Amino acid sequence: MSEVDKRNRLSEEPFAYQTTKKGKVVIYYKGKQIKIIKGSEAELLIARIKEVEDNITEVQLLLAKITGNFKRGNEKIGKENSK
Repeated sequence: MSEVDKRNRLSEEPFAYQTTKKGKVVIYYKGKQIKIIKGSEAELLIARIKEVEDNITEVQLLLAKITGNFKRGNEKIGKENSK
């Protein structure tokens, strides 16, 4: 896991999730709702979370990947800013 989370940000547990009665998964980042997943994608996510629920870092990694909020800070710098 150390190769994936080199800056150890997932240990702060920035992501949280909640499942609804209708089978939707609501994902929060630092307390703010950022994504709602439904249907077969939600079922798959719930199953994957249940597989690794004892490893909090793995759960955080799953949530980070599904939201697209993964490896922040490595965006390329524009040509104007690189000088």
